[in-house]
Amino acid sequence: MGAAEENLNQHLGKLVEQTILWGLGLSAFASATLLPGSSEALLTGLLWEFPEHRWSLWAVATLGNSLGAFTNWGLGRFLLQFLGRRWFPVSPEQYERATRWFSRYGIWTLLLAWTPILGDPLTVVAGALRVRFAVFCGLVTLGKALRYAFIVGAVVWGKEMLWS
Repeated sequence: MGAAEENLNQHLGKLVEQTILWGLGLSAFASATLLPGSSEALLTGLLWEFPEHRWSLWAVATLGNSLGAFTNWGLGRFLLQFLGRRWFPVSPEQYERATRWFSRYGIWTLLLAWTPILGDPLTVVAGALRVRFAVFCGLVTLGKALRYAFIVGAVVWGKEMLWS
């Protein structure tokens, strides 16, 4: 293979890697907002195929999902008057349930922002209740990072156990 072909292959490899990371980030963002997404399934597939990139995949998934939650905080803080609209990320019932949880357990519930069904409403409620953004970001990101770290560990360990 000539130098030109090797150079092209290197550039294509980097382009594919960047595209994969952007796709994972967008999927993780969508999973935390009103858009449909399944970042866990995508992350699992990518980890299975590219376990050597586990930490960059973990970081991108955590960042994308956290940014989606930050968007929900903004919707709760500035656009709550649209609660009940079809496009709003949570229903009035979900909002009420999350408000009860938040009232009962306080800001520590934000560590559960990664959970299905309850997580998105919690992030909207936090914005509506004007939780300080820095505190919100820290707790939400920590919870999401731990969740994705668990997935990374389970997939990489599981693959090693199955194939060794």
